[in-house]
Amino acid sequence: MNRIAQLDPQTTTGQAKILFDGVQGKLGVVPNLIRVLGNAPAALKGYLNFSAALADGSFTPKVREQIALTVAETNQCAYCLSAHSFLAGKIGMTRQDLADARQANAADKRTDAILKLAQSIVVQRGELGATGLEQARHAGLTDGEIVETVAHVALNIFSNYVNHIAGTVVDFPEVTPGNCHIASTCECA
Repeated sequence: MNRIAQLDPQTTTGQAKILFDGVQGKLGVVPNLIRVLGNAPAALKGYLNFSAALADGSFTPKVREQIALTVAETNQCAYCLSAHSFLAGKIGMTRQDLADARQANAADKRTDAILKLAQSIVVQRGELGATGLEQARHAGLTDGEIVETVAHVALNIFSNYVNHIAGTVVDFPEVTPGNCHIASTCECA
């Protein structure tokens, strides 16, 4: 049940309406998270701009979705797990990719290091210390990739927390946190 209103894109006006129209044009729908964020147009604009900026970064769409799934599972955010499982499927991620990402694992060594770093950032609240950074560097991550990982984690934590606080109604095929340990039992595909 929503604890913060989901604005109706048909009746919303002003800056939120302009932003909703942009999302509608890009996705064909205005997801419930966006409708909640519309209550604070500055927050919605910041979220959309940060997301667009990171889309121009060095990580592929697959890696960005893998990070989102790792962070959502770690933060137990059903809305983001559901949304990003759906989006990951749209870009061709397999059931195994989804199950692995939720557990901060990937077949590719570099991506695996990124996901483990992302999970550590969430669990340790950004307090990795020298050991965490050395592990990332030992896996071959550059300082730029480390910073970009932090940025993706921050963006995803923001959406996770908004959904937790708002009680955002899931408007994607629902995925439940904690119910994915192996691809054959993963409900996310």
